[in-house]
Amino acid sequence: MNTHLLLQLVLNGLIVGALYGVVAMSFVLIYKASQVVNFAQGEFLLIGAWVCWWLLTTYQLPFFVGMLITFAFMLVFGIALQVVVLRPLIGEPIISVIMVTIGLSIFFQALCKWLFGVFAQPFPPIFATQQVSFLGLEIQTVYLMSLGISVAMMAAFAWFFRYSKHGLAMRATAFDQQVAQSLGIPVRNVFAMAWAISAVVSSVAGIVVGIVNGVSSALSFYGIKVFPAVILGGLDSVAGAVIGGLVIGLLENLAQYVDGQYLHWGNLYEIVPFYVLVVILMIKPYGFFGTRDIERV
Repeated sequence: MNTHLLLQLVLNGLIVGALYGVVAMSFVLIYKASQVVNFAQGEFLLIGAWVCWWLLTTYQLPFFVGMLITFAFMLVFGIALQVVVLRPLIGEPIISVIMVTIGLSIFFQALCKWLFGVFAQPFPPIFATQQVSFLGLEIQTVYLMSLGISVAMMAAFAWFFRYSKHGLAMRATAFDQQVAQSLGIPVRNVFAMAWAISAVVSSVAGIVVGIVNGVSSALSFYGIKVFPAVILGGLDSVAGAVIGGLVIGLLENLAQYVDGQYLHWGNLYEIVPFYVLVVILMIKPYGFFGTRDIERV
């Protein structure tokens, strides 16, 4: 057994899993507010990464300045998308809204290819030191940055939902939209806020993955790749999304270890999360932390 490689992959799995947890929280945020699964979530990563790349390469901005401008753009983008495209669908069947998000996914994919091309583009050098050593293990500097941002965002989400006025309004809207509206909560504004925050949070993951692998349309696949983490934790559980992301990140890297050392199948790393998705849906359709719907007839 190659213990050093196993420990390296476990560490990588925890760091990448934290990033998965952030993207999974974005899914949960929109679902909690509007009961809609956003199948264009991966395109939020892609758009955020392309915008940041364009700012850095075209205007030669410092990385953190470009990232903050990207966050501001994604905030406005999320609000505009909800107001212009999705707000008119309030009250329509959920399947109609889901089909619109699938259409948005295809549209944004095509738009990004038209604007930026179909080839992967590398980010300009961000850090002077590309990787650091920790207890004999190598960690990419960008992953350390993403881990810090992920932990900060998780803490911010916990505070937001528990103590802030807008977070409490979002929780009330998720519980019962009609009751929340009767109590004076602007439900439409809550929807817009959920999409805006989701777009900003997703762009963080897009930028990090773009720095590591380059920016290309393949980034949008992370939206589907994270979906098993969402199902594992429960579609309406923020804490479950974080735990699901960590579990999927670990399973991916452990599968890579087993495949590379013993099985040699070649694609176990990619398919293990979806095996987990099928098993979880068979055993616990609401996930480990999701709210079970009880219908009485």
